[in-house]
Amino acid sequence: MLTPGRLREAIQQRMLEALPRPEAAPRPELAEYARLLRDYPERGGKMLRGSLLCYTGLAYGAPLERLLPVAAALELFQNWALIHDDIEDASDERRGKPALHKLYGMPLALNAGDALHARMWSLLVEAEAPRGVLLEFARLVERTAEGQHLEMTWVERQRLDLTEADYLEMCGQKAAYYTAVAPLRLGALAALAEPPAAFEEAGMKLGLGFQIVDDVLNLAGEREKYGKEIAGDLWEGKRTLILLRFLRQAVPEERSRAEALLRLPRERKPAAEVDWLHRRILESGAVEHARRVAEGMLGEGLEALRPVLAELPEPQAAAGVLELLERLVRREA
Repeated sequence: MLTPGRLREAIQQRMLEALPRPEAAPRPELAEYARLLRDYPERGGKMLRGSLLCYTGLAYGAPLERLLPVAAALELFQNWALIHDDIEDASDERRGKPALHKLYGMPLALNAGDALHARMWSLLVEAEAPRGVLLEFARLVERTAEGQHLEMTWVERQRLDLTEADYLEMCGQKAAYYTAVAPLRLGALAALAEPPAAFEEAGMKLGLGFQIVDDVLNLAGEREKYGKEIAGDLWEGKRTLILLRFLRQAVPEERSRAEALLRLPRERKPAAEVDWLHRRILESGAVEHARRVAEGMLGEGLEALRPVLAELPEPQAAAGVLELLERLVRREA
């Protein structure tokens, strides 16, 4: 069985093979088009979702050759979704470099995201992916879009009356499903097996826990390891579990001050006020609360998966699924 590092390389290589090459373009404009499509995929990343899919499929006994195109398509989904997400959130950075729309402008970046979306479906069709795989891809695209709509409308309509339950509902749709549930289910479906209910139940907890940890790192992580700007969620006005906890516990004067800042668009937010809110959130205990919630969800998700994976025909690959998830819980992958 491939090591995690070799598997990541194989998935990235398969993904890049599906994209146009600048040197093969018939004119300079289309060479630039190829560079835009390859930009985010060539930046690398953990290939978490593709790797989780492959190890799951291998645990069912499927050959790697059948799984790699599906894993590469899932990583293409991740990349075009990130391009669109960065535009919608007005993000400055992605994977330690300027976001694509910062390098080329919004229209060209948006067009590149659309092209990667089309390449995702082409890769699946060319690989003759099973009908269940195609339906699962449609499901994950739709659920991610629903979650993104929730988050964007909360920001645009200045909703600050939200609860932690609202956040978990949004996050489950936008991030948790495609981070853990879909890779587990797709691994089984690509192996021509019916995914067990535990893949959705445990995967949702794992995906939620992972996203909450990501929110923690956005405020309390190290820029070099995180790969994006620290406190970017505050600049973008993201309604995270951490922010909602802080607002619920803040004294009226601080809550009013924070809400006034959060209602401003990014370009009008004073840096000193963002720094104040960042510092107060770190002092409030809201980050530690989020860490505890994430740890609980991650632990519950892992425990629910263990007996299911133990029943699969290829124990070494099943162990790879757990090892990958456990490394992610410790933020080592």
